[in-house]
Amino acid sequence: MTNLLSAGDLDRTDAIRILDTAEELLGVASRPIKKLPTLRGRTVVNLFFEDSTRTRISFEAAAKRLSADVINFSAKGSSVSKGESLKDTALTLQAMGADAVIIRHHSSGAPHRLAQARWTKGAVINAGDGTHEHPTQALLDAFTMRRHLVESTGTDLAGKNVTIVGDVLHSRVARSNALLLHTLGAHVTLVAPPTLLPVGVEHWPVETSYDLDASLEKADAVMMLRVQAERMNASYFPSAREYSRRYGLDTARLGRLPSHAIVMHPGPMNRGMEITADVADHVRSVIVEQVTNGVAVRMAVLYLLLGGASGEPEASEEGTS
Repeated sequence: MTNLLSAGDLDRTDAIRILDTAEELLGVASRPIKKLPTLRGRTVVNLFFEDSTRTRISFEAAAKRLSADVINFSAKGSSVSKGESLKDTALTLQAMGADAVIIRHHSSGAPHRLAQARWTKGAVINAGDGTHEHPTQALLDAFTMRRHLVESTGTDLAGKNVTIVGDVLHSRVARSNALLLHTLGAHVTLVAPPTLLPVGVEHWPVETSYDLDASLEKADAVMMLRVQAERMNASYFPSAREYSRRYGLDTARLGRLPSHAIVMHPGPMNRGMEITADVADHVRSVIVEQVTNGVAVRMAVLYLLLGGASGEPEASEEGTS
């Protein structure tokens, strides 16, 4: 890999390699000194044109744990607010010696444009573009599922049933998960009101349903999606109460899941809308664990793109190698 722009760019070997590398790196978080020297001297730029908490902090933590220098760029308060283009911003960052650019942008396709136009010589990582994709979120979701649903590492999620529920139309997480989970052999079912399923979804490698209750009984994992009201310019359902009644995960629906099934959410959550507070905090919920796993997965992506294509990650602590 030279860039990570789409979950669809990963074949099974690439995906398994990232997940296995993340498994190696997950233990770094439990050390007294949470650093490896792997990317010492490298510069990683977080180029965020859209508000974010989890993704930006996760990438920042991942880069710093690999000893990279991190530059955080926010469009608010920058020259972008004065009309500076993506090209000029990228050229400025390249002049500063960026080895990797992690970009989140409100326009679908911006990371692809940045990579293909070669405005930066560094690796480009898509941290979410419009309503298109969010590949590292799909990787951390798959990593979390594998730790709970698969007995050993080095294997995929073949035969597992994953139900993704909610605002699929506006969700880049749903798109990336559909592609990656299919690559890993899982069976994906998208559940949403007809108005929140995108045009062309019949060509995705998934099944679709309008009935949440019928889709829960066979699910190994259920992923609830946030209703993205800020992206909606029309009424996609009658009311929040109606949506919650039809498509929200509550205690009664939790009881319909198999005993081993896990509950997921990419965050941030609308508690009481797509998921009730008691389910979000339930012992079967792995939502907080997803955040922890996200750092390890993003460390793995940065390591494989910048740290070297061969061998295992150096496991020595800072100052001991």
